Amino acid sequence: MTMQTEGAVLQRDGKTYAVTTRIPAGIITPDQLETIARVGRTYQVPILKITSGQRVLFAGLKPEDVQSVITDLGPLAKPETEPCVKFVQACVGTDTCRYGKQDSIGLARIIDERFKDQAFPAKIKVGVSGCPRCCSESHTRDIGLVATPTGWTLFFGGNAGTRPRFGDLIARDLTAEEAVDCALRLAAYYRSHAQPHERTARFMERTGIETLKSELLSLIPYIPLEQVK
Repeated sequence: MTMQTEGAVLQRDGKTYAVTTRIPAGIITPDQLETIARVGRTYQVPILKITSGQRVLFAGLKPEDVQSVITDLGPLAKPETEPCVKFVQACVGTDTCRYGKQDSIGLARIIDERFKDQAFPAKIKVGVSGCPRCCSESHTRDIGLVATPTGWTLFFGGNAGTRPRFGDLIARDLTAEEAVDCALRLAAYYRSHAQPHERTARFMERTGIETLKSELLSLIPYIPLEQVK
């Protein structure tokens, strides 16, 4: 990839590129929407797609427009440079939903901020659901959090791809601070032990929950190991 198209993804036609926005927790302002519209019009972007991860995809970009699009999007731009946290998806939680048990938007924003500059062996997707209805598909995310009236339940190693996998249950009844800490510890362990390009689902299938218990979870004081399955 040349400097001209650095940070973009080559599309199926082998000629055009795509850039995706960074929208923490899926919350966007009118000003940001206007920026997206202006950039789309200025560069005559043929496809603007809302992705499953609550982002906006600018697809069909000419190679010579890629860097200008990234520059004009400003903080909204999320250049694709190396495997990282692709998105932190969140439902509306207690902000507006009558079913919400915990503040999913607040927690998702914290997780997004803590993870945004980190690189990993493969991409990571995070889902934060404000109640057990699990609208953010947390069971099939690399890191999944599901709220209950007594705290956060954390899952690790989920995947919704061609080989779907429910994440392993790591802990229940975590505070928001414990949930963030646990997610960071799991991600650091994964970074240190995973093979290149190995997603967390395949990593957990290879290593197993018992290895994770003995090498990591036993060192975390707020996780009773009898909870872990």
